[in-house]
Amino acid sequence: MTDLTPGVACAIGPLVRRIVAPNPGLMTGPGTNTYLVGIDEIAVIDPGPDEAAHLDAIAACGGDRIRWILLTHTHADHAPGAVGLKARTGGQILAFGATGYGEGDEREVIQPDVAIRDGFELEATEFRLTALHTPGHASDHLCYLLERSRLLFSGDHVMQGSTVVIKPPDGDMAAYLESLARLLTLRVRAIAPGHGYVIEDPTAAVQDYLAHRSAREAEILGALAAGDRSVDEIVRRVYADVATELHPVARHSVYAHLLKLAGEGRARGSSIEGAWEAADST
Repeated sequence: MTDLTPGVACAIGPLVRRIVAPNPGLMTGPGTNTYLVGIDEIAVIDPGPDEAAHLDAIAACGGDRIRWILLTHTHADHAPGAVGLKARTGGQILAFGATGYGEGDEREVIQPDVAIRDGFELEATEFRLTALHTPGHASDHLCYLLERSRLLFSGDHVMQGSTVVIKPPDGDMAAYLESLARLLTLRVRAIAPGHGYVIEDPTAAVQDYLAHRSAREAEILGALAAGDRSVDEIVRRVYADVATELHPVARHSVYAHLLKLAGEGRARGSSIEGAWEAADST
């Protein structure tokens, strides 16, 4: 496996280098992966947090050859550095649309220079990147497929070594599973995730994700059948083998599963704090 040391540019292919941001943590693993694609013309995918040393490392690696700054989504560990990197390099910011990160009065909005959608193609002298709209983790989530090598930059859609948190209302479990299944229809040879190492067997990874979510859904239905009515009760049963400090995170995914089941007519309820029951309960 190649290096995940923050601030160090590491080649993961003839046209691709990775620089890890210095933001390791429970939700980010070793840190957010920033990718530089191209040699003569460079597209940066996910500049990461607005951290000066990290942005300086990206700029030092790509310099004025950085023409584009692409965002997979606008969560705070992936996107805030876009503005600072643009100031350093002059690169254009490309994203699904104007959206923000943070909460309340501290919410910051990123306005892209170019708003892109599913099927958008970025043509450079040495490569072509195709954008794939993959909502679920975030409504604005995009993956980018490097056409020649069939390398997929997956952001937080697929991660190495962990599952993905789906947090409503922007997170949507039904949309996420549909977006995952879509990847199985593509000729993807490897996945460069937003966190962790390159995934060399993408088909197996996606199938594992789908199987994991299917098993969780069955467990949630079992919890409802056993009489659990609140999200927290379901979390305690379904995630009994998971450290309790992760339960606040798990409750978002449980809630997302419940909303999916409600949309399918298989459960009844509406809020993360309210009561839930199986649709066939009397």
